[in-house]
Amino acid sequence: MRELLEAVADGSLSPAEAEAQVKGYVTGEAGRFDAARQQRRGIPEAILAEGKSTASVVALTETALETTDRALVTRLSDGRFEALETSLAETFPDATLERRGSTVRVLTADYEQPSLEATVGIVTAGTVDGPVADEAEVVCVDAGVTVDRIDDVGVAALDRTLDQVERFREMDVLIVAAGREGALPTVIAGLVDTPVIAVPVASGYGHGGDGEAALAGMLQSCTVLSVVNIDAGYVAGAQATLIARVIDDARAETD
Repeated sequence: MRELLEAVADGSLSPAEAEAQVKGYVTGEAGRFDAARQQRRGIPEAILAEGKSTASVVALTETALETTDRALVTRLSDGRFEALETSLAETFPDATLERRGSTVRVLTADYEQPSLEATVGIVTAGTVDGPVADEAEVVCVDAGVTVDRIDDVGVAALDRTLDQVERFREMDVLIVAAGREGALPTVIAGLVDTPVIAVPVASGYGHGGDGEAALAGMLQSCTVLSVVNIDAGYVAGAQATLIARVIDDARAETD
C-alpha cells in the first residue's frame, strides 16, 4: 500500500489507476468502470454508448484508457464517434482508434496486444447481419485471436452455404449471425464438429421481425449450439474468446 501511495505522490501513478488496483473499479461522474474485469473474467468491460450521453461515453472511455490502456465502445453513432475522436485528441493524443461499424477499439501507445493461437470464424447470413458481426469481431480481435470473416451465406441460397463447409470446419469456434427465421446457425452446426455460437439478429419484418423468430428458432435448434440474446455481438465475441483462450492454453501445453 505504501508503494502505491508513493507512486501517486510522485506522479508515476494516477489516482484512478491506484483506485483500480485497490478496488478493481474506478468511480467517476459517469459511473463505475470495472477495470479488473479482464483479470477476473478474461474479457474486458465494454462501454455501451447507446442510452448514455456523449459526455458519459467520453468520460468512461478516458477512464478505461487511464486504467487499462484500451477501451471497447459499442453502439456508437457517427456523430458520437467524431465527438469521441475530438476529445481524445486532446486528452490522449497518442491513442489510436480502430472502428468497425458502430464498434470502436481505442488503444494507448502503452497497450500490449495479446495473441491467442486460435481461429474464430464469424459468419453472417446477409448484409443486414453485418453490424452485429462487427461487434463480435472487434471483441475477438481485441483478445488476439485470428478472425476469419465469412459473409452473406444465408440458407435462402443453400449452395452458398455448402460452398463454405470446408472453411467452416477449419475454425476452432464459429459465431453465426442471422435474422429472419434464424436457420443458418442450425444448418452449419449440423455440418461441423466446431462449437457454434448463434446470434439472432433483429432483421426482417412482420411476425417475429424484431429477432424474436430467429431467437426462437435457434433455441429450438435440433443441432447442438449455444445461443446469445438478440443482437448480442459483444456477448458472442466474449464467449468465443473464452473458448479460444482454453484452446490456446491446451496447444501451449502440447508444444
